[in-house]
Amino acid sequence: MAIIAPVLLLILLSLIELSLMFFATLTMQYAVREGARYAVTGQSNLDPNTSSQQRYAAVIASIQNNSLGMYARLTPVISVNGTSYASTSYSNGMFGAAGSIIVLQLDCYWPVSTPFLSVLFTNGSYHFSVATTMRNEYFP
Repeated sequence: MAIIAPVLLLILLSLIELSLMFFATLTMQYAVREGARYAVTGQSNLDPNTSSQQRYAAVIASIQNNSLGMYARLTPVISVNGTSYASTSYSNGMFGAAGSIIVLQLDCYWPVSTPFLSVLFTNGSYHFSVATTMRNEYFP
């Protein structure tokens, strides 16, 4: 028991972490799809700053609201139509004008904590990207 139990526990924890990685991937795919669905409407009512609502802040808030807390853990890099944006360079024009096609992509890194799995991933983190493509509606 003393020889087998640590190995079984390590394998069990590795399986749990792999499951969490795939859950994070699916959750972020859902969040980016919902964020893009919100972006194509041209609205900005989800921005918590009620005095000066910005479209980009509302889209990012939509992604965060639909990510089940994964957005804060993964700190994704947002790319729109192939251009990556740092959190300091967001602008209202980054999601395009009415009628334009937007490709919204998030590059995410999951820090691997299980020793057995951290050897299998580059720099001890699982890198994945999720994306969606939609056409903006004709909004005012």
